[in-house]
Amino acid sequence: MARNVVISGGGTGIGLAAAQVFAADGDRVLLLGRRAEVLEKAGVAGALTYAADLSEPEQVREVARFVEAEFGTVDVLVHSAGGAGHLEPPSDSEDPLDRVAHNWTVNFRSNTLSAALLTEALKDRLASPGGRVLFVSSIAAYRGSGSGAYGGAKAALHPYARDLARELGPRGITANLVAPGYVEDTGFFGDAIEPARRERLVGETFTGRAGTPGDIAATLHWLASPGAGHVTSQVVQVNGGAERGN
Repeated sequence: MARNVVISGGGTGIGLAAAQVFAADGDRVLLLGRRAEVLEKAGVAGALTYAADLSEPEQVREVARFVEAEFGTVDVLVHSAGGAGHLEPPSDSEDPLDRVAHNWTVNFRSNTLSAALLTEALKDRLASPGGRVLFVSSIAAYRGSGSGAYGGAKAALHPYARDLARELGPRGITANLVAPGYVEDTGFFGDAIEPARRERLVGETFTGRAGTPGDIAATLHWLASPGAGHVTSQVVQVNGGAERGN
């Protein structure tokens, strides 16, 4: 039976790869993102699209109303929106503390707040039993991200997912996270990654290669399957062995 799948950050990278996997199963997919033109170009067969800034409560309310009208029930909710703030204008302040505040705020809003607001807005619409809430975290949640802002924002999703798993478990709903390592073809590093940095990141893996959006999408798809019905409050590492986590 076709499921209703809502995917934030669904226009590019991991979110798009996940949308393609679910759509190939015959599921009904809704792609969410801030850039309408990117969503429209995604080209996922049969998918609906809705452009919104998910860190803004009123826009999330509008998304929830759209989901109610189009889907009613949500079987799978995938949070793939986020990133390290490359799409945001930098701080125009010369004060270093202002720049720190800007960086942390941007990362928290795009990675953490967006996921929390969308989840809370759709929580009562999750299929009971069988609903799935899936967060895309990061290897940076375990080892940092340079400034700390991106890694900290992703790490904040971990206790939230555990709280959700505890709350929603009695309804037969699971909540899990997937933590990718270095993944190519996502736009995460902006226009390009420095060759030396890429070589270092690939060299940390046991598989000798970068991850792909398809690697992460396949893991999300499994976590959304009936076979993963007793898997909840977990962080699944998909990083080629570069990090074990805890």
